[in-house]
Amino acid sequence: MAVRTEEKRERYQMSGWDLTRLVPADPEANGAGTIAPSSDAVEEMLAQVEESVAAFESLREALSAKMAPAKLIRAMQQYEDISTQVYRLLAYGSLWFSSDTQSPDALTYTNRMSQLGAEIENRMLFFSLWWKGLDDEEAEALLPDGDGYADFRHFLKDMRLSKPYMLEESSERIINLKNINGASALTTIYSMLTNRLEFALEVDGELKRMTREEVMAHAYSADPDMRAAAYRSLYKVYKEEAPILAQIYINLVRDWYNENVTLRSYSSPIAVRNLNNDIPYEAVQALLEVARGNAPLFQRYFTLKAKWLGVEKLRRYDIYAPLMESSRDIPYDDAVELVLDTFTRFDHDFAGKAQRVFDDNHVDSEVRKGKRSGAFCATVMPSITPFVLLNYTNKVRDVATIAHELGHAVHSMMAEDHSILTQHSSLPLAETASVFAEMVMNEQLLAEEKDPLVRREILAASVDDIYATVMRQAFFTVFEEDAHRAIQENASPQELERLYFENLQEQFGDSVELSDEFQYEWVSIPHIYQAPFYCYAYSFGQLLVLSLFRRYQQEGDAFKPGYLRMLARGGSARPQEILEEAGIDMTDPDFWQAGFDVIRDMIDELEAMTDS
Repeated sequence: MAVRTEEKRERYQMSGWDLTRLVPADPEANGAGTIAPSSDAVEEMLAQVEESVAAFESLREALSAKMAPAKLIRAMQQYEDISTQVYRLLAYGSLWFSSDTQSPDALTYTNRMSQLGAEIENRMLFFSLWWKGLDDEEAEALLPDGDGYADFRHFLKDMRLSKPYMLEESSERIINLKNINGASALTTIYSMLTNRLEFALEVDGELKRMTREEVMAHAYSADPDMRAAAYRSLYKVYKEEAPILAQIYINLVRDWYNENVTLRSYSSPIAVRNLNNDIPYEAVQALLEVARGNAPLFQRYFTLKAKWLGVEKLRRYDIYAPLMESSRDIPYDDAVELVLDTFTRFDHDFAGKAQRVFDDNHVDSEVRKGKRSGAFCATVMPSITPFVLLNYTNKVRDVATIAHELGHAVHSMMAEDHSILTQHSSLPLAETASVFAEMVMNEQLLAEEKDPLVRREILAASVDDIYATVMRQAFFTVFEEDAHRAIQENASPQELERLYFENLQEQFGDSVELSDEFQYEWVSIPHIYQAPFYCYAYSFGQLLVLSLFRRYQQEGDAFKPGYLRMLARGGSARPQEILEEAGIDMTDPDFWQAGFDVIRDMIDELEAMTDS
C-alpha cells in the first residue's frame, strides 16, 4: 500500500456528498448529509425546462414519415437537452432523499420533481408514440447515418423495441400520472418505513440501538452467538413489520401485472424487465436454470465450511462467518487507498477516474439513522462525475463494497463521451466493471499475502461474495416469479412466507440449518419492491465477469484494451452485440456453466489448502 500523506488523510475522511454540481445549494438550509437546494436556482431551472418543453411540443405537427432526416436529428438534440435538464433536477431529489429518508423537505422536493417528471413525459409522449407508430421501412429511412449520430440512431432503434406493447396516447398519459401516486408512492413509503427501523443488539454487555447496516456488520463476526443475535435482531423487527410490508409488495405486484400483462400484453411479468434489459427470454431462463442446477456446488461449499469452522452443520446465521478469529477493522482512509492502489496496478486511467469521485466530493460514506441502507452508484449525466453512496462500518467486506461501487462509477466515466441517452449500459452489463473491480482487488490481496490461513480466508470470503451475488440473487428472481404467480392466485402474506422458505430450502438442501425467522427475509429485500426482477442482473454480471477474469489471468495486459473498449460502449449498443464481439453467446447454457466451473475451481483450491 502506498504511504499515506496528510493530504490523503484529509481527502478520504468519511462525510456526506456535495450535490451542488447538480443544483446550487441554499447555504441557509443544512440537512443531514447534504445541503438543500437554492429555491431561486430551482425555479430558474424549472423555467428553463418549461421553455424547452414548450419548444419541443411545437414539433408535433411537423412530425412525418416524409420529413427530412435532419429534422429528426434536430428533434433528438432538443430531446437530449430536455433529458439533461430534467435528470439534473430529479437526481438531486433522489440523492437528497437517499441521504436522509426522514427529511420532510427532501421528500417534498422529490415528490414535486417526480410529479414534474411525469407531466413532462406526458407532454413529450407524442414523439415516442409517433416514432413507434411508423412501420419499419419508414423508420429506417429516417434514422440518422454516420458516426456523429450513432448514439441517436441506437436510442431510436432501442425505443422501437417496445412498439408491440404501447397503448394509445391518452392511456399512456393516465398510466404515467397514476404511477406517481401509485407504484412510485408505495416504493417511497417502503423506503421510509424500512430506513427508519432500529434494531436492538447487545454488544460487549451493552444493549445498543443500531441501523440495519450496523447490525448486519455483526453477521460477519467470528463469534457464532453474535452472528445469530444479529440475524435474530434483524428479523424480529421485520417480522413485526411484515404485515404492512407484505401488503405493499402484494399491491406493487398487482399493479405491475395489471399494467404490463393485462393492458400491454407482455407474455409474463419478467418479460417487462427482459425487454428493458434488451436480454432475450432464452438467455435469462438459461441463466436461472443453470443456477438452480448448480445449487449442489454451493451446498458442497457450505458443508466444507462447516468442517473448517469445526461444526457439524452450518446454520443460516453462519454462511458468511470468517474462517479466522479476527476483529480487524480497516479505517475508511486506509480502505480507500487500498482500493485506489489496486486500481492503479490494473490501469492508471481506471484509477484516475475512480479518484475523481473523491476529488469531486461525490461520496456519502457515513452511517446515519434515516440514511438509505446498502450502497449504490448513481450516474446522472456524462458531464457530471457519478455519485456513490456507502454505509462504511470499518469491516473488511466494506472494502469490497467500495471497489464495487467505484467500478460502477468508472464504467460510467469510460462511457462519458456518449449521449445522456446512451451512457448507461444495459442492466445485466452494468455489473461488469463493479464485479471485475472486486476480483482484481482480491487477486492483489492473494498475491501479496504469504500466510496460508489468511490466503484461505481471502479466497473463502471471495466465494462467500460470489454466493451472495450469483446464487442468492438468482434465487431471489426465482422467488419473484413464484410470488408474482401466487399473488395473481390471491396468495396471502403467510403463503408468500412459505414460498420464500421453500426457496431457501432448495438453495441450501441439507447443507445448512434454516431457522424460522428467515421466512421474513423477503420483505427486507428492497430490489424486489423497487425494481421487479432486477436481481438476475447481479448473477448475469458475476458469471460474465468470472469468464472475463479467467481471460485476464490467461492473457494479462493484452486483455485490457478489449475489456476497456467494452466498458466504453456504455449503452450505445445492444448487449447481445457487445457480448458477441467478445465471443460470448448469452443463450448458451454452457457459457453460464463455465462461470460455475470457475467457482468450482476456487472451491477445489480451498479444499486443497485445507488438506495440505
